[in-house]
Amino acid sequence: MESKPYVVVEWNDTESDATGWLCAYNFVNHYCGGGTRMHPTVTKEEVIRLATAMGYKYKACESETTGGCKAGIAYDYKAPDALAVLKRFLTAVTPYLKAGVSIGGDLGVDYGDVLHILDEIGVGLPQTKAMKEDLKIKQGILNHDEVCEMTFDGFKMYDMITGYGCAFATDEAWKIKGGKPGASVVIQGFGCVGASAAVCLDKLGYKVVGIADVNRLLYCADGLDVKKLVAARLPKGEMNPEAFESNYEELPNGKWLEMNCDILMPAALEDVINKDNAHQVKASLIVEAANIPTTPEADEILRKKGVDIAVDFVSNLGGIRIYEVVIFGICDKVPQEIVDDTETIIRKNTRKVFETAKESGKFTRDVARELFAPDPSDTPDI
Repeated sequence: MESKPYVVVEWNDTESDATGWLCAYNFVNHYCGGGTRMHPTVTKEEVIRLATAMGYKYKACESETTGGCKAGIAYDYKAPDALAVLKRFLTAVTPYLKAGVSIGGDLGVDYGDVLHILDEIGVGLPQTKAMKEDLKIKQGILNHDEVCEMTFDGFKMYDMITGYGCAFATDEAWKIKGGKPGASVVIQGFGCVGASAAVCLDKLGYKVVGIADVNRLLYCADGLDVKKLVAARLPKGEMNPEAFESNYEELPNGKWLEMNCDILMPAALEDVINKDNAHQVKASLIVEAANIPTTPEADEILRKKGVDIAVDFVSNLGGIRIYEVVIFGICDKVPQEIVDDTETIIRKNTRKVFETAKESGKFTRDVARELFAPDPSDTPDI
């Protein structure tokens, strides 16, 4: 039975209709980490589910230092006062940030904005007392500041690492399944994760045939020019029509899930694969680049259809792994070294899940939950 979250806090903005929640699922060594998302559809229940997934993700990340948490704000991230709302939320949860809760960016929230606000309000990078006294971690924080400004394949490090990790998970799972080379992929979402995953999949020899953003599904059975689409990408993960070729089809974005392809990659919102549409899936592999994109009801449908799932908390752990390895000195501040570390751990644990599932006959998500069950929570740093 899954443990209940350690603590859930609600915030109500006094200057707008925004509401927010902070959930610390479990503390490990008095510390927990996770992102902050902002979207009009965010709910308390969603934040709890995301924080729970983070508990599993840190375990899959093989962390011995950090448990899982998540924050969410029900508000339009495109609103002109969105940054001000984010600052008021972070100010409100400052006591928790000073007690071992470390929150960064997520859907609708840029990590750089979070770091800037935390500096403004005098918090800095959240740490425990023991971390503040550790000279190695002090150096790790300086390294982290430098890594945040570094690039890899034209992306900022934090903008590419999760998507590349998902591409590595795709490649590992597809090979274990005995899939054919040059498999076709449809990606839902063209923010940092979807865009960087597309670039890496293209480099690995996969054929990205479809990309869905908030406006449309762009499809081409012969493959899209990923590099051109990424280079012309508009803010907030929207594709630029100026980069479209004449042989591309523009379809309603809701059709992404039903397209003929080998692999589907949801890389945006949660619950996009559900009881109402899971039966439409034609792919044999789903790689969860978004957090909790598949509902339990959809899982049952996909299980019966024989669709394998590379689960979110293994596939998309790149964003927390980069923080872990830099802050705690596991890797030096060398982009290729950090990418290699992420690739190694994601491939290893994806392989472990898929090989165990094949041997046991169990569903991949059930196997992953058994292999990477989070540690029981200890206490905040008080």
